[in-house]
Amino acid sequence: MTDTAGSNLPGDPRFFKRAGPFSLAAVAVAIGAPAPGAAAGRMFRGIAPLQSAGPDEISFLDNRKYLGLLAETRAGAVILLPDLADRLPPASIALPVAQPYLAWAKAGGLFHPLPPANPGVHPTAIIDPSATVDAEAEIGPYAIIGPHVEIGARTIIGAHGVVGAGVMIGADCRIAPHVTIGYAIIGNRVTLHPGVRIGQDGFGFAPSPEGLISVAQLGRVLIRDDADIGANTTIDRGSAQDTIIGAGTRIDNQVQVGHNVQIGRCCIIVSQVGISGSTILEDFVVAAGQAAFSGHLHIGKGARVGPQAGVMSNLEPGVEVLGSPAQPAKAFFREVAMIRRFARRDRMRHSEPKPDDTAGD
Repeated sequence: MTDTAGSNLPGDPRFFKRAGPFSLAAVAVAIGAPAPGAAAGRMFRGIAPLQSAGPDEISFLDNRKYLGLLAETRAGAVILLPDLADRLPPASIALPVAQPYLAWAKAGGLFHPLPPANPGVHPTAIIDPSATVDAEAEIGPYAIIGPHVEIGARTIIGAHGVVGAGVMIGADCRIAPHVTIGYAIIGNRVTLHPGVRIGQDGFGFAPSPEGLISVAQLGRVLIRDDADIGANTTIDRGSAQDTIIGAGTRIDNQVQVGHNVQIGRCCIIVSQVGISGSTILEDFVVAAGQAAFSGHLHIGKGARVGPQAGVMSNLEPGVEVLGSPAQPAKAFFREVAMIRRFARRDRMRHSEPKPDDTAGD
């Protein structure tokens, strides 16, 4: 099979629709860069990395270790820090900003905006007569919309999606294929990636002489505006109170969020994190990959939890922890350094030649 679509470059047109071209002035406005002066009318057709960008493409530099690529780039314009503008080749135009990566994200959204909803209901979809689906929403093949569901304007429900009874979904949401949603109220501009499960029973039971008795899970899942939930992530509904995902929070793939968990605004939860029931994460918490939280914890605002850390106690705001059990980063690194010193001493001791017991016989 021959690839003729230039798939080695970003934005393969088979998969990613492109807007534009845009003038340099329009790009500068979109990313918050200073007005470009005499080159304001120059047209650009897209974005690309430094090493492959051409004269009609925008690139960026956010890491100084790639300065070598900057010197050789053919990009027509480059988003970068102001103090690096003089490193550009003569043919490239500087777009100086304080946060290049943020500006790069905005440029990407300009040239590759999300495709709009295609209003209408696929003939294979099943919608309960009591459901309210906005006329501008898109309901995909084999989707099932249950009783008394409300779906807002321009929201997309992907193929084989299941929206359970009573669920409310706001406007401009993107619900990918094979997502199931129950017992949930979802805000505006929320994205649920393929395979997400929202609102299933929490893990609650009481032991008895006869075995384990399940505890009724009577809460909901509340997902605030602009949250983004990664593929195959599961979010249990609450038991006696609600599970809450804060506005603007980003949750990666394959994360487990237990019942009654409350996650604040703009948190970052990386892949394979597990958050046990009734734990509270305040705003702007970061949890790196495979970190785990015991239940009923309180994690302060802006705390940062390292990869594979095991958090077993409350964390103060702004603290950075590593290890299992988790501890402050400085203490963790001191212990690692101490263990390495002991290991080196042990290796040296065992590598020293032993006295010859037969000497003088």
